Amino acid sequence: MYQAYQQILPSLQASSRRICLACGGELPRRHRRYCAMACRQQLMASLNRRTGLLRALNTRYATFYFTDFAIVMDLLPYGTEQIFSYMLPRTFGKKPVDDFCDLSNILGTEWWNERNRTKKRYLASQRVLDGARKPDRSKETVIPVTLAVPAVRASSLITLELRPDELNAANLYGCIKQAYRRQVKKHHPDLGGDAKAFVKIQEAYEKLMDWSRNPTYIHRSGFPDKWLYEGANNRWIQPVAQRRTR
Repeated sequence: MYQAYQQILPSLQASSRRICLACGGELPRRHRRYCAMACRQQLMASLNRRTGLLRALNTRYATFYFTDFAIVMDLLPYGTEQIFSYMLPRTFGKKPVDDFCDLSNILGTEWWNERNRTKKRYLASQRVLDGARKPDRSKETVIPVTLAVPAVRASSLITLELRPDELNAANLYGCIKQAYRRQVKKHHPDLGGDAKAFVKIQEAYEKLMDWSRNPTYIHRSGFPDKWLYEGANNRWIQPVAQRRTR
């Protein structure tokens, strides 16, 4: 498995396609991050069912992400600044969650084989860590940053086709107004649009304008394009799509 790194690494480039952060499929129009809530929930559930190995490896933080060619899990154990990286080539026709389960099974089997042979948990963990790639990267690529997320309903942003980061614009009022006008031109009943869609646009606009008068944000830890594991809470966290704050 580890020999595949050198063949895959040149291909680990950011894709220009708009893909779902859970399944890797093409995003439907007006969807920003996931093709469906069920898709996100399936990946989250699979990640959280398989945290035993991360606990055995004394993981402080871990990240999981994927490209068209591979899935990657980087982890940072407690007491070290070295990142340990695991990669598995994507299997044609499989979703990233299925490839993640395969990677987890491979590493878990290796851990248990060494555990049964030596009767020592720390030797089993060391065996798995020794098999990882050790990239020359800062631990900051795994330690989460604080992200400011606008405290608004996602449905309002989707209706006006706004990205969360656009709510950080200096001219916030103008940004919302411009998005509203774009949708009015498409959906106003007098212009041949759907009346129900127009009502939703009007409601979304009013909610965002109310928020813009006193903008509030929710501060979360995470990455915009990677799933994050927190060892302290033994849980995975979905990507948080917003610019970082310091």
